[in-house]
Parts: sequence; C-alpha cells; structure tokens
Amino acid sequence: MTAADRPFTTEALSQLTTDPGPWLSCDDCFRLADRYVEVLLSGTPDPADELAAMPTHLSGCSACAEEAATLLLLAGGDGVDPAGALRRLTGG
Repeated sequence: MTAADRPFTTEALSQLTTDPGPWLSCDDCFRLADRYVEVLLSGTPDPADELAAMPTHLSGCSACAEEAATLLLLAGGDGVDPAGALRRLTGG
C-alpha cells in the first residue's frame, strides 16, 4: 500500500488507469500460445480476433510470457531462428 504522504508515481497511475481490454484469461492464453508463437515466427499478423488480446495479456502476466518465450526458444531447436519473434514478443 502507498502511504498517504507518498503520492503515486505517474507510471503507477498510468498502469492503474489503463484500459485492460481486450481481456484474456491465463487458461485462454495457454490454449492459444502455440498459435500465437506460430504467428510471431511467421512475422505476419493473424487476423484472428482471438489472438488480439495476447500482447496485452503477455505484457502483464509473467507466467504466460515465460511460456510463450519458452515455446519460441524450443522452435529454435527445429532450425528456426527465434530472435525476431522474441523481439516481437517482448516489444523490443
């Protein structure tokens, strides 16, 4: 909790007031992770509305983001270079 004499930072206020949509549960995220990773590896956006919430969810959920990153790294074992997809995943 923030003490009354310690105001919220601009970043904290922004995070608290940011629209959380589109919403996706962790169960849905895990179900869609394989397809999302394929989209990241291909470099072409998938028009599926179902995947639109993935970036928002992954930016706020470290467990799901770790799962997606692991799937990307495993794809590297199949001779696929996951570097570009990892950058797209992390927004870097």
